[in-house]
Amino acid sequence: MTQDMNRHFSMSALLKYTFPVICMMIFTSLYEVVDGFFVSNFVGKTALAAVNLAWPVVMILATIGLMTGTGGSALVAKTRGEGDDARANRYFSMLVIFTVILAVILAVVGQLALVPLIGAFGAEGALLDESIVYGRVLLLALPFYALQFAFQIFYSTAGKPNYGFYVIVAAGVTNVVLDWLFICVFGWGIAGAAIATALGQVVGGLVPLVYFIRAHNSSFLRLSWARLEWRPIGKSCLNGCSELVSNIAMSLTTMLYNFQLMRYIGEDGVAAFSVIGYTAMIFAAIFMGYALGSSPLMSYQYGAQNHREMRSILLKSLGFIAIGSVFMFLAAEWLAEPLSAIFVGYDPALLEFTAGAYRIYAVAFLIMGVPIYASALFTSLNNGVVSAIIAFLRTIVFECGAVIILPLIWGIDGIWVSVSVGEFAAAVLSIVFLVALRNKYGYTKKAVIADALNGGND
Repeated sequence: MTQDMNRHFSMSALLKYTFPVICMMIFTSLYEVVDGFFVSNFVGKTALAAVNLAWPVVMILATIGLMTGTGGSALVAKTRGEGDDARANRYFSMLVIFTVILAVILAVVGQLALVPLIGAFGAEGALLDESIVYGRVLLLALPFYALQFAFQIFYSTAGKPNYGFYVIVAAGVTNVVLDWLFICVFGWGIAGAAIATALGQVVGGLVPLVYFIRAHNSSFLRLSWARLEWRPIGKSCLNGCSELVSNIAMSLTTMLYNFQLMRYIGEDGVAAFSVIGYTAMIFAAIFMGYALGSSPLMSYQYGAQNHREMRSILLKSLGFIAIGSVFMFLAAEWLAEPLSAIFVGYDPALLEFTAGAYRIYAVAFLIMGVPIYASALFTSLNNGVVSAIIAFLRTIVFECGAVIILPLIWGIDGIWVSVSVGEFAAAVLSIVFLVALRNKYGYTKKAVIADALNGGND
């Protein structure tokens, strides 16, 4: 069934609505995790480090789809909340077309820039060669990967979050099966991992494209030819730039971590960080999936000026984040060694080092949900500037600053602690913005009472 956004959402209904998007983000994260598992266990730790060096470059370019998807979704949902479905569909169509055009251009740029970027990290020999092979193959599928990101968000806006989940499951299964076939059966090594991931991304981008083109699909949105209108496109990109900035910043932060780890430890440090990053990515995906899944609801209610429902969604979301943060921290501390053993169990010394680093890193799970949700919240309220400030400072300033400074004080442990320090600073900043802008957006108790007294939404 198509999910109606013009209703009250209980906690269970909110979780049910956002659950498919949470699963979508987890399955998207599994792309790299699956590659890491097969590459590490069947190719070797040099190839594992190569995947971690090349992946951030691809992610920086692909997340333009997340920018157009989140920013565009906020605009489309708000327009629907205002009662103009025809204009909402026009905006949706032009944003999809714009995403394809921009992704093709960036794929070409990425092919030209890949070698100097990987070389700048100090990679050489087999590590450099395998990083380039992995990156070049993935860049061929970049337009589909960007579309996958965009459609993950638009499926919720279209009232079909479950469909998005089915698509990502299909893409993820494609990746897993082909990883096994290309690496374990055909022996294609890291090239096989890259081809499997690229074909999974093609599934993730092409299937929803076909679905929304169908004139009689059962969602709120239809994809048709539309002339590009730069004002709504620019507004969507500006509003969604926080998600773009956030993902670019996370990729740049990963690059900086790789640089510091190569400097302080070497290839084993990059391999250990890869393992931690895989499972940390899944934990972060839960928060990101919830934030993105609930964003269209907030955008719709903002367009409808239903302050009571806005406040209800906000309070329930903060409760979910608080409980989820504690659960994830405890799970990470308990599972640090078993999770690490999945990837590097063949090397006892590397396993011990990775598990110890993981337990230090896990403190960040107590905090990261707040800035992730706050950034997405302000995007849903069409305030891309505040959202971008949170995203930019969280990674580029706070985390990067910490990973540069703290190792000078605490050595290797300073690298693992830096994530928690950055997340804490970002959480404080997010709370300041939530409090400072509460009256502007009307998610306060005072605004709800005023609506009731004026005979508004109740």
